[in-house]
Amino acid sequence: MKLRIAILGTRGIPNYYGGFEHISEYVSEGLVKRGHSVTVYNSHNHPYTKSSWNGVEIRHCYDPEYLIGTAGQFVYDLNCLLDARKRKYDVILLMGYTSSSVWGKLYPQNSAIITNMDGLEWKRSKYSKPVQAFLKYAEKLAVKHSQYYVADSMVIQSYLKDKYKIDSKYIPYGADLFSENEREQFTKSEILKEDYFLLMARMEPENNIETILEGFNQSTSERKFKVLGDTGNRFGKYITHKFKNDDRIQFKGSIFDNAKVRSLQNNSYLYFHGHSVGGTNPSLLEAMASEALIAAHNNPFNKSVLHTDAFYFNNANEVKNIVETVKRMETEKNMVNNNLYKIKNQFNWETIVDQYEEFVLECFYNFNYERVILYQG
Repeated sequence: MKLRIAILGTRGIPNYYGGFEHISEYVSEGLVKRGHSVTVYNSHNHPYTKSSWNGVEIRHCYDPEYLIGTAGQFVYDLNCLLDARKRKYDVILLMGYTSSSVWGKLYPQNSAIITNMDGLEWKRSKYSKPVQAFLKYAEKLAVKHSQYYVADSMVIQSYLKDKYKIDSKYIPYGADLFSENEREQFTKSEILKEDYFLLMARMEPENNIETILEGFNQSTSERKFKVLGDTGNRFGKYITHKFKNDDRIQFKGSIFDNAKVRSLQNNSYLYFHGHSVGGTNPSLLEAMASEALIAAHNNPFNKSVLHTDAFYFNNANEVKNIVETVKRMETEKNMVNNNLYKIKNQFNWETIVDQYEEFVLECFYNFNYERVILYQG
């Protein structure tokens, strides 16, 4: 059965922004290769202006975020939904709910609605109390107005079961293994091996950047610490100012060359992953696929992916201890290899796309079966 599928809720593809755009690239292209007709909705401000991408139809909708700020996201999602209502999609896949679930009553009634429930957005410390309260409400609306749900973390799957008594399909993000060209590039850059610590994240408090750099700042390490991420926002400016006198800490800004990022991950002595809110984080999976040794913030999201194959920290003192004591011996090599095995067997994109296709088909059949029963009744 070949379906007409639409993906909404992202800024668009190809990815220039974040996790949902990243997974939408792979899932949309993968579903097209499996014979389905797939449309992805893009902001009219997206750098990619063509009407198709690798076989995926692109529909551009007006996005006033550049004029009115965050409120523009709600208008953009409304414009996407109004357009989708005109088209006979079998399935609509909503990536997140933050600015779309308030329009839940406008979701197309003849399409099966699947919502990827994101990573407990209301827990993010960057949001004020009123915004956190709204996000809890938006989460509730997403549950109410969707028929089917995807959780990209088993922690989120359990939360949805406990909180709302709903079943969701666990489908994580994926990551690519090395290509031969990338492998060759890594080999050439062996001179950088084990020369620096690395952190890659958006400059947000819940990513524990301050905790990580504070711990490193207090350490006696003579290695450099490279920080990848745009420091132009308020928190980024605060962090760069706080550690400006530590010559070991190097703020490299955003790097969008994926091969270069992966080379940096592969060649790092230790990669720090400080994310504390969300599901299966794409940058964590890429670090695993890049064969980096990882130190991660101690929380259920990270532990559900890494298990015992990482060092964990809760505070700056524990970071300091890791920085000063970490070795690259047989135990650490086994940790790296175990994480690579997970990528090959659990988090590879072919498997992820297969799981999405299987779930989309299941939802389509169940949705239409229930409609027939309801009609006959």
